[in-house]
Amino acid sequence: MTLIDFHILGHSDSSAAMHYACRLTEKAWRAGHQVYLHCEDVDATEALDAMLWQYRDESFIPHSRHPADNNPVLVGCGEHAGEHCDVIVNLAKEVPVFFSRFKRLAEIVTQQNDSLSASRERYSFYKNRGYPLKTHTIKG
Repeated sequence: MTLIDFHILGHSDSSAAMHYACRLTEKAWRAGHQVYLHCEDVDATEALDAMLWQYRDESFIPHSRHPADNNPVLVGCGEHAGEHCDVIVNLAKEVPVFFSRFKRLAEIVTQQNDSLSASRERYSFYKNRGYPLKTHTIKG
């Protein structure tokens, strides 16, 4: 069963969510995990892809937007997540239809009203289906 973690940020802008997703992805990748970053749409996918290239001067996260490249980190949107099934980071408003094939799911929550509302709906969705949930308040 997929383990689900809600990471609650103190910030209200979407770039904070993308920056945190980069941080979380780097940590997971360095620990040997494959990561799929699920974005809302193509524009968000492109923005996150660009951010991963510039995330930190002293590090590099091997990633791609093309599943055939077989990188440990994949960035995408829609219903195709490649073959990854280890960790998914959800940056979309909806529950990814394929989330249950992953071992872990990270939901990133910002302090925007629409983000909070969508996050509550996703939390209820998972809880009502019996998934194990944890919340983490992120400072800084």
